[in-house]
Amino acid sequence: MASSVKDGEDMVAVLLAKGADVNLKNNNGQTALHFTASKTNLDIARTLVAAGATARVKDKRQQLPLHRAAAVGSVPMLKLLLENKSPVNATDIDGMTALHHAVSEGHGDAALLLMKEGAETDKRTGDGVLAIDLAPDAKVCTAKGGSKGIG
Repeated sequence: MASSVKDGEDMVAVLLAKGADVNLKNNNGQTALHFTASKTNLDIARTLVAAGATARVKDKRQQLPLHRAAAVGSVPMLKLLLENKSPVNATDIDGMTALHHAVSEGHGDAALLLMKEGAETDKRTGDGVLAIDLAPDAKVCTAKGGSKGIG
């Protein structure tokens, strides 16, 4: 929980010094990295990764920290997780990839990064939905600076 608090660096440092398991899961299968990714606490995420946290752990909804970072649109967090071998095309319990989450929340820049890193734009959910089908409006289809995003 300390990893999700805005100024939680000191508490995380104390816990790590006491030997806390950075990959320990809660009852929902979430690790500290899941919480950190959701709250875009990049410094804490770096600390956790340096201490051995893996970006490849799925929670009970089959979501990786990458799914969480995509849903909040954190490009720096996505980069960190991808650099640490988070699978870009992994699906959650609904068949959604990180790209689906980024697009559905309107995060064009995050979607663009995921595509540059190999996200499959033709991957469908269990219901046959493409990421682009989840775009809240046409603006999501165009990333910053007028460059073409998805579609």
